[in-house]
Amino acid sequence: MEKVNIISSTAVPLTIENVDTDQIIPARFLKAVSRDGFGQNLFYDWRYDDAGKPKADFILNDSRYSGSILVAGKNFGCGSSREHAAWALAGHGFTVVVSSFFADIFRNNALNNGLLPVQVSDKFLEFIFAEIESNNKQNITVNLKDQTISLDGKNASEKFEINAYRKTCLLNGYDGVDYLVSKKKEIESYEQKSKFKQLLSK
Repeated sequence: MEKVNIISSTAVPLTIENVDTDQIIPARFLKAVSRDGFGQNLFYDWRYDDAGKPKADFILNDSRYSGSILVAGKNFGCGSSREHAAWALAGHGFTVVVSSFFADIFRNNALNNGLLPVQVSDKFLEFIFAEIESNNKQNITVNLKDQTISLDGKNASEKFEINAYRKTCLLNGYDGVDYLVSKKKEIESYEQKSKFKQLLSK
């Protein structure tokens, strides 16, 4: 996976609450087993009409908004446990999703796929939406190492929580196997100590 540390970007505001995984990536697109191509079907039923033409009133089709950060309404990623939702968001080019609440399974799927879910307070989320609405070029900086999210030029920031293991994996671009490999010396040392203890106990 790509390393994630400091992400500084404009953002796409999706103010809708309770966005479930079937809305993120409709079930009919789940036949593929690789991650390729899911980005083009992100929010498909909201982005396109029955003829496959972009709907002008959907935010991803609004040329004023772009960037690698999606700012979403409360309770993002609810519904089924499909990992494809994280694939679709990452495939579209998002590195960070900001919301005031994430479904637990979606959060884990996102972290497993190099997508950083940043949970903020309801008040700070409202503030972000308001600032993006007044200035579609508002830049947002997410610092994973410091676990902060801030709005450039606004003297406004907030801390966010993340599991220490997940944080290490994202900072280093590790998947589960890579993480174990990085701990090879510690594991070997532990095994040697265990063997020595067993010999002493005999």
